[in-house]
Amino acid sequence: MTSLESVTLEVPDPTVANAFYTAAFGSSTQVGIRASEAPTTGFRGYTLSLMVSQPATASGLIDAAIDAGATSLKPAAKSFWGYGGVVQAPDGTIWKVATAAKKDTGPATRQIDQIVLLLGADDVAASKQFYVDRGLAVAKSFGRKYVEFATPSSPIKFALYGRRALAKDAGVSADGTGSSSAAMPGPSPTRTGSRGSPHQSEAGGGPTSTASSHRRRPAPPRASRDRQSSPAVLATAPSAIPWGTPRGRVQSRSTG
Repeated sequence: MTSLESVTLEVPDPTVANAFYTAAFGSSTQVGIRASEAPTTGFRGYTLSLMVSQPATASGLIDAAIDAGATSLKPAAKSFWGYGGVVQAPDGTIWKVATAAKKDTGPATRQIDQIVLLLGADDVAASKQFYVDRGLAVAKSFGRKYVEFATPSSPIKFALYGRRALAKDAGVSADGTGSSSAAMPGPSPTRTGSRGSPHQSEAGGGPTSTASSHRRRPAPPRASRDRQSSPAVLATAPSAIPWGTPRGRVQSRSTG
């Protein structure tokens, strides 16, 4: 069974991003950063969630992120499912910090229980099949609305959601173009083109999967359209630097 070990964020200035993430959320070996000047505008087609144990911890992390320079997209508040809020990092990444608990059970901490990568797909069913074909098993599926993959030994949960629904949940417009500016280790060095058809990767390094599901537009030159594909993209990428830690290499593993 494929295990998702880490996610890499592509940022214009890794030093600045590292300082922000360390101040906002503390050190992490599950989320790395690397330099990239790939153009991107608007919603990038994914969100990252930090799941915590109680509202006080969620509020503390959200406040720390805002103090470090993040923009509040949805203030922390109670909801039907629990408690949480949404912020956007200076590099553009959208983060939800949430808990299923509605009451505190102790003092606030900075403990993060789980990271969730939620990819917004124009076609959830096609994206689901794309990842199933590459070794991921489905844990939950609700038609064309939501799919959660089975990665029980992974520190990161991976799921698919409709692009517009995900943008609405994040509090932003669904419009966006260019690079998704995020990648995750994957089981093969294959990509899809702008129409979802696979072709060989042009980059070198270890296999990763770029989280991308931007809206289709008239076909741009090949160099840019690889990153605008829907339902998904697999690519290769170099090592990343986990924020708040020495240089490290992102990797995936398969078990079973």
